Amino acid sequence: MNLKIGLSAIVAATAITSVSSATIIVFDQRSTWETFSGAYGNYIFDEDFNDIADGFHASPFAHTTGPVDWSASAPNGLYVNAGEFSTNSPELLSFSFSGAPVYGVGGNFFGTDFNFNVVPALLFISLSDGTTYAGVVSNPDTFTGFFSTGAAITGLTVQAVSGAANVFPTVDDMTFATTVPAPGALALLGLAGAVAGRRRR
Repeated sequence: MNLKIGLSAIVAATAITSVSSATIIVFDQRSTWETFSGAYGNYIFDEDFNDIADGFHASPFAHTTGPVDWSASAPNGLYVNAGEFSTNSPELLSFSFSGAPVYGVGGNFFGTDFNFNVVPALLFISLSDGTTYAGVVSNPDTFTGFFSTGAAITGLTVQAVSGAANVFPTVDDMTFATTVPAPGALALLGLAGAVAGRRRR
């Protein structure tokens, strides 16, 4: 199977694997990340944050996306605006993952000002194993994704740095890849097995 990965992703992956014990591949296109994750037998689950109320949220904030349980934290709390998940102060945004093992995670990561206007910023995205990716982002539709061919990813942090006085790390449409299907799908598989069992009798 031939998969085309952007040149920047290959360069980033090469740099990352040379300093990390895990094999982490970095992607700059959502469709390619999804195709690659699926080729490894993963199910894809998207968190658009639209079901989370706008406004301030105390830290840590816990939520569930499909079979993945995740929590977000920041020293001075979190803030949501129209499906964009951010911090309440210009500081580090941290996510931790539990429940189903997460082998891939991605999203639109960028920097915003106090009013959620996009600010061109240098983003540092660090995974739980110490892998760090750095890139300049000025477009909120810019996708950055990671996939581990080894151990599961248990968390990530996002830091935004800019010449602007205050820049807040922000994420939109975070996506998970896991080998565990959604709970509803598991129930349907169990029901199908029960029906098939009755037919054999």
